Amino acid sequence: MTKRVRKAVFPVGGLGTRFLPVTKAMPKEMLPIVDKPLIQYAVEEALEAGIEEIIFVTGRGKAAIEDFFDHSFELRQVLAERGKDFELNTIEFPVLEAGSIVYTRQQEPLGLGHAVWCSRELVGEEPFAILLADDLIMADTPCLKQMVDVFGETGGNVVAVEDVPLEHTDRYGILDVASDDGRLVEIKGLVEKPDPVDAPSTLSIIGRYILLPEIFDYLSDWKKGVGGEIQLTDSMARLIGDKPFHGLRFQGTRFDCGDKAGFFEANIAFALARAELHNQIQSIVDAYATR
Repeated sequence: MTKRVRKAVFPVGGLGTRFLPVTKAMPKEMLPIVDKPLIQYAVEEALEAGIEEIIFVTGRGKAAIEDFFDHSFELRQVLAERGKDFELNTIEFPVLEAGSIVYTRQQEPLGLGHAVWCSRELVGEEPFAILLADDLIMADTPCLKQMVDVFGETGGNVVAVEDVPLEHTDRYGILDVASDDGRLVEIKGLVEKPDPVDAPSTLSIIGRYILLPEIFDYLSDWKKGVGGEIQLTDSMARLIGDKPFHGLRFQGTRFDCGDKAGFFEANIAFALARAELHNQIQSIVDAYATR
């Protein structure tokens, strides 16, 4: 019987160098999309997919994330005294039940694979999800929920994928495809950041994964790959052949919020999707489009 996906790992120990100087004092995962930080969108997505335990892999300077998912008694009291019920409700949701959120430390920024390896004792021997908060996805059905449903059908490992321009394959983990029905892709190989002339396809893994615990056996080698970092893609490639491995073309729109242009695009898109903001934001966009 296939085990349920109950745990999700959030690697949040990165330095956020592409958003300096603001990330000198603020975790990149706390950058706001309209009025919520990126990390809240990712946690909400996980909870809507049935995740029961949140595992944050943090680093130096990430205390703001821990504080955000805790009670702020003073703020709650002030808002209650002033009758600001709407504002009070907005700060209640991200506070998770005691015991459902845990933190572990990535003491050195050695790559995504190393960050995931740091969660091994907390994950244990069960399938788990990984969410990268700077890949923000707007979807009617949350992306991770779509993946959990696929995992229930196929078992094995499941990653979210989308096509990228050929000239951008050197930015992503790229799939070598065995079969493709337009929705699900059977994967026969993975290549981390290949040169466009060497890329086996243009199908890229984005920041959503459901992996089996065997991944930790390979990550434990601490084998360095592209950029001198311990790459998650390299260890995932070694899983292929043992259990099913599929890529899902998810339904939704992904915004790369690790990139300044993608971050601002996400702010515009999410603001336009809010009924109380739509007309005002559309007027601003139109005004700048005619300049």
